[in-house]
Amino acid sequence: MKPALLVLIQIDSDHLARIGEAYDIRYAPTSAGRVAEVATHGTRFRAVLTNGSTGLTADEIGAMPELELVCALGAGYENIDIAACRARGIAVGNGAGTNDSCVADHAMALLLATVRRVPALDRATRDGIWRNVLPLPPNLSGKRLGIVGLGTIGRRIAQRGQGFDLEIGYHNRRARPDVPFEYFADVRALAEWADYLVIATPGGADTRHLVDTPVLRALGPNGFLVNIARGSVVNTSALADALHAGELGGAGLDVYESEPAPPVELFDCPNVVLTPHMAGWSPEAVQASVNQFIENARRHFAGEPLFAPVN
Repeated sequence: MKPALLVLIQIDSDHLARIGEAYDIRYAPTSAGRVAEVATHGTRFRAVLTNGSTGLTADEIGAMPELELVCALGAGYENIDIAACRARGIAVGNGAGTNDSCVADHAMALLLATVRRVPALDRATRDGIWRNVLPLPPNLSGKRLGIVGLGTIGRRIAQRGQGFDLEIGYHNRRARPDVPFEYFADVRALAEWADYLVIATPGGADTRHLVDTPVLRALGPNGFLVNIARGSVVNTSALADALHAGELGGAGLDVYESEPAPPVELFDCPNVVLTPHMAGWSPEAVQASVNQFIENARRHFAGEPLFAPVN
């Protein structure tokens, strides 16, 4: 008999079919469906597939007495109750490494689009406005790139930044001895040093509103912010105020506190580029994430260590 698997996130039919070759799937990507599946079939589930944003609560874990494996499709797992899983001996895995390049690519795309004002120039062109009457966007290259969170994604962003002749600095919980970049123990100090600040740190309570008014003011009117991490890391109201006041040059955001609802308070802010939490999504990245889930689950049910465990 196939192990019963509860899928809480949206997955296309081809990937569901592939996963379904080995698992008895109940598909619940909506809030109402999730509640109904846990209430009706909770006692059957041996595994759950979710992601960091969707998570899995302690109450839901408690309603699934046979649960033995929880996997996040992407790298993030901040809303999975790890303590509840640990208390029950439930294995937790994730998709670490599967979309790092995709996210780093998107971070640079947002930085380029914001610094070079690509959306505004596109609109101007469509309106018949020629370059002579437009402000000149600055060079991206030859500046200072500050990265908040130098994990695998942060390091890939740094690699791409070096390709644009950017000087790299970073803030992390601790300095990394294996990189040549300048370390800043304080985010505000990093922002004062940097021309561009890219957020690549995990979400959760420890990083909530890490980027606030003092950090944005330190980045300054010629500085640019990019967030491809979690919306909670940036104080949206403070960001809107800084943009309206001319205290920040621009922002490119793939994530925001209100998601999936759009950040309407930023709609009338100057020089903001928004994408709908797509940084980690590409056919290649999603395929790699599904493959890693299948391998994590295969190993678990074969009595082997997970390929990508969450420690």
